[in-house]
Amino acid sequence: MPSSDEYRIAADPEPTVALPVATDNPVDPEIDAEVEQAEQTLLEQLGGLSGLIYSTLPVLVFVPVNTVAGLTAAIWAALGVAAGVLGWRLFRRSPVQPAISGFLGVGVCAFIASRTGEAKGFFLFGIYTSLVYGGVFAASILFRWPLVGVIWGALNGHGTAWRGDRRIRRLYDLATVVWVVVFGARYLVQSQLYDTDHTTWLAVARIGMGWPLTAVALVVTVWAVRRAGHLPVGKADSARAGTDSARA
Repeated sequence: MPSSDEYRIAADPEPTVALPVATDNPVDPEIDAEVEQAEQTLLEQLGGLSGLIYSTLPVLVFVPVNTVAGLTAAIWAALGVAAGVLGWRLFRRSPVQPAISGFLGVGVCAFIASRTGEAKGFFLFGIYTSLVYGGVFAASILFRWPLVGVIWGALNGHGTAWRGDRRIRRLYDLATVVWVVVFGARYLVQSQLYDTDHTTWLAVARIGMGWPLTAVALVVTVWAVRRAGHLPVGKADSARAGTDSARA
């Protein structure tokens, strides 16, 4: 009488071999290091977290000074704070480009407020800037050149190689949509407050929808980049070719 082992061998003469499981998102230390370096570059361009917070200081000063001392004093106070932030960054030898951009931005806002003769004019430049940015980001999705991918490719030197992989492009589409929502929300809320003459609430909306929403959008952007793996065009093409050959 054959044993159970003999029956098993007769039914399956070749031993079963455990094959390694292939994952769609292998861990690549080089990619992680590349993404972290690009993140650092992007944060430096924005002035870091401190730079995002510093950008709210002129607004925090403008509204109460306008209430107490009038529009002219508020304009000069906002310009003074922006100049102080620039001087502080120079003293600390921090990246000054964000501070210079912030000072110029406050200067434009102050000029518009002085020309309109109304405190709410200080926020007009930011409102229409959000509209333009939102439109540009939305158009980039429609033309299949999502700006998140374009900007990230420029930061890490891969250019437009990511467009060779549809999955990566979809992830960058998603991240770009988040930025469209952020800019669109800023425009819709703040333009409504501007039209109804709610200057104080305009300041609250500017701060509340400023760096906090920017931080959220940056988190989604970094998630999309890490998820995509940021494949160079060679890897993307080879991966697609392997898939096609497997299907054939």
